[in-house]
Amino acid sequence: MARIKFSTDSAADIPDALREELSIQVLPFPIAMGEKELNDGFDFAPQEFYGMLLSTPQAPTHAQLNPYVFTQCFEQAWKEGYTDLIHTSINSKGSATYGNALQAREEFYEDHPEARDTFHIYIIDSHNYTMSYGWPVLEGARMAAAGKEAEEIVSYIQDWVDHARVIFAALDLRFAKKSGRISAAAAFMGEALGLKPVMTFEDGESKILSKVRGEKNVISAIVELCKKERRPDSPILLIRGNNDEQADKLAQACRQELGREPDLTYCIGGVIAINAGPNLVGLLYWD
Repeated sequence: MARIKFSTDSAADIPDALREELSIQVLPFPIAMGEKELNDGFDFAPQEFYGMLLSTPQAPTHAQLNPYVFTQCFEQAWKEGYTDLIHTSINSKGSATYGNALQAREEFYEDHPEARDTFHIYIIDSHNYTMSYGWPVLEGARMAAAGKEAEEIVSYIQDWVDHARVIFAALDLRFAKKSGRISAAAAFMGEALGLKPVMTFEDGESKILSKVRGEKNVISAIVELCKKERRPDSPILLIRGNNDEQADKLAQACRQELGREPDLTYCIGGVIAINAGPNLVGLLYWD
């Protein structure tokens, strides 16, 4: 009988309760904050981290997950008797983490050739960030609990990440400009004119979809894009940081303009906050 293990990294932003409920292993990115090293998603709650991020004099940084982290993950799952491990990774164009997972898988099978036919490791590049790949991992775990086979689940996750759409606005671009990892935001020059960029990721690269004047127009721009692009059967996830007012307005707009409550409202974690800033709102759906 198949036993399927699910793993991902902390930039998937899976809420703690869901991670624990569905027994998903989340590998934390290490965050350096001054002389402290913190484990993203484990050593702090998102709202707690936002305060730390805004008050620290030195911008925190995060490192990739190295091959050793994945080797430990694979070894543990194999020893525990799993027949399949499905790992869904942060965007390979933004981090070497995906490549390190591939390297670790190759080395694992070199060390354990007997495992090739009995323990299958699937590694999926999300080409994206946050719950664009956290959500299908949750659904994949539910599929496994319902008796679905690993190949079907991998196909589902791959299909989801191929069509996942993240529409967001970083309302304070200081962090994006410091980190440089969201290149479209880092290059944006419209703040002096009161403009806010509404962004997405396509093929792993950041892209500005529209420029709106003032925060009051951000919500309508995001919702209009969702109305235009979203598949009728797609869930809607509301992405939020520390801006309660804008998050509440976006939830209200979902009810009024889209005719439904978001299927999930969640807070971005440490890695996403470092690179996009905590003052962020957005929607995630399937296009």
